[in-house]
Amino acid sequence: MITVLFDGYCLMCQSTRKAINALDWLHRVEFLDLHDTETVDRRYPYLNHDDLMGQIHVVEVDDTLLAGYYGVRRLLREVPLGFPVWLVLQIPGIDWFGTRVYAFIARHRYGIN
Repeated sequence: MITVLFDGYCLMCQSTRKAINALDWLHRVEFLDLHDTETVDRRYPYLNHDDLMGQIHVVEVDDTLLAGYYGVRRLLREVPLGFPVWLVLQIPGIDWFGTRVYAFIARHRYGIN
């Protein structure tokens, strides 16, 4: 199981969580609102709240941390209908485009409904 740290104040992040939960038939993804600081601090004391605010973070079972585009790509691998999208995101050169699109969306996430 992976844990996704997301901004619970962000409508786009909440929509993403709802969509992934609906597709997570195998129960491989846990979402944790980064604003639940007590839980986040207890489980991940090495993470800084301000660093988490800029983008989504995925924590692997071995505590590997993936952020932003790479976190979303990892998240897609866990859900059956996301797997084909994950495969497309493996095409060489896609990372260059994907990281820029993700960064733009993350910067403007409070204005996107």
